[in-house]
Amino acid sequence: MSDPNRPHRGTIFVEDATVISQQSHPGRQYVLRLQAPRCAARATAGSFAHVAVDPAVPMRRPLSIMRADAHAGWIEILYKVMGDGLGHLASRQAGDTVNLLGPIGQGFKADPARPLALLIGGGVGIPPMVYLAEVLRERADEGFLPFAIMGSEIPFPFRARPSTIMVPGMPEGVIAAHPLLEDWGIPSRLTSKAGFAGCHDGYVTDLARCWLSTLDADTLGKVEVFTCGPTPMLRAVAALAREFGVACQVSLEEYMACAVGGCAGCTVEVQTATGPAMKRVCVDGPVFDAYTVFS
Repeated sequence: MSDPNRPHRGTIFVEDATVISQQSHPGRQYVLRLQAPRCAARATAGSFAHVAVDPAVPMRRPLSIMRADAHAGWIEILYKVMGDGLGHLASRQAGDTVNLLGPIGQGFKADPARPLALLIGGGVGIPPMVYLAEVLRERADEGFLPFAIMGSEIPFPFRARPSTIMVPGMPEGVIAAHPLLEDWGIPSRLTSKAGFAGCHDGYVTDLARCWLSTLDADTLGKVEVFTCGPTPMLRAVAALAREFGVACQVSLEEYMACAVGGCAGCTVEVQTATGPAMKRVCVDGPVFDAYTVFS
């Protein structure tokens, strides 16, 4: 019998995944596609895999899932090399085996009552936004209309291209878009303080404010913000959402040891109906209502 207090039990699997491909991008960034059918079958936008990166390094690395195909049995992970462990993962080639635990975590939950989805990703917070965009595209018959804003201070792990999709409120010249989302017909815009062509010279919240400011009160009631990235960015996005009175879900980043709820090393304080409580980012999150985390 399943334990209602441990809903993740029975949904996380150990799997020897096979490397299908690994693509390198500037800034020591990599997109790794793995044949991992058990993980792919249960992954959701916002969930992650706990990956064994090096036989000599006992600690796994929690890496967000960027895409998953349950039918074909693969997942994609975007990561940036930070240290020797991920450096070893970057050396893996097609046919190699990578052990992982997954999928882990509570993902984003999109409500058709709020179909105007504003997706905001920063740095390594971009992958869940790509995944969520694809999910909402598949749920287009429910009325979802996603718009993605992505920011990075190093080169983006894709070749940006000028968007052909108009977005209200965007500053003149801000036309750089994510190519895959553009192919899907989902509007996107990019921001950076690094001077990349076509990007907004500023923060993701700048462009979010530009767009939100074009909406009337009734339309704002149909908006929900979904965001993942560094904690300062999440705090700023939550504050912006509160300013405009729109719902907001955040995916938190925390250091993890076990990633399955056993060590409680990734706990954060969350406001609940009965007062503050300590929640584990790995299995109780990583996605939380922004207003319960950032007051």
